[in-house]
Amino acid sequence: MRKMGIGLQLFTLRDETAQDFRGTLRKVAEMGYEGVEFAGYGGIPAEEMKALLDELGLQAIGSHVGLELLRNDLQKEIDYLKTIGAKYMMCPYVAPEDRENAEGWKSLFAFLEEVGIEARKQELIFGYHNHAFEFETEVDGQFVFDAMYSATSPEAVQVEMDVCWVQFAGQDPLQYIPKYAGRLPLLHLKDFSKDAEGNMQTLELSQGLVDLKGVIQAASDAGTQWLIVEQDVCQNPPLESVSNSFNWLKENYLNQF
Repeated sequence: MRKMGIGLQLFTLRDETAQDFRGTLRKVAEMGYEGVEFAGYGGIPAEEMKALLDELGLQAIGSHVGLELLRNDLQKEIDYLKTIGAKYMMCPYVAPEDRENAEGWKSLFAFLEEVGIEARKQELIFGYHNHAFEFETEVDGQFVFDAMYSATSPEAVQVEMDVCWVQFAGQDPLQYIPKYAGRLPLLHLKDFSKDAEGNMQTLELSQGLVDLKGVIQAASDAGTQWLIVEQDVCQNPPLESVSNSFNWLKENYLNQF
């Protein structure tokens, strides 16, 4: 087993950061998280964010950057990430109007390749974060998830696999992780159950259906650099939930190093 970094996707704490971004980052650092993945910056200038992260001993892993920003403000997003010392820029979602048919997906694949090439020129690594819908549609006989990475180069588009969504979509994360070994620097570590209607309920780590220990081993074998905790909706206060998830990781993963 390799030692991977333990990060937090700050979307989980979106209500907290909206009230007090700096104070929330301080609490995340106090819990023991090594890094954070952003989903917006709370209006904080990049130089101030860098100084705060350095003060707290937090690594800026990267950020989720939506398609509209990638299309209209790419250089601004790249500049911010480079200033705060981040390495990764991830496209987090595709709206329904951008994925109405196979041609729409193919156009998107070409755009992601272009973004990734430009990011790589500027010493960033670009990638894509999945949900379930990438396994509900096919392009040229492959799930969209696989078609995307077939149509793009590893140099341009890396994988940020969300194992919770992979499993919710009916696929096995322990089968999918090895398929993308060497192209999977970031992995979203999440857990979930289903409600009576079959909808996803995201849970603190170890409270749901995902074989987290198996996922961590598979990620280690695949060369993953960061395990990133995310909980879309928390049943407990979000700061409590992310603390509980970190403590599970500490007991079941970090303590062996």
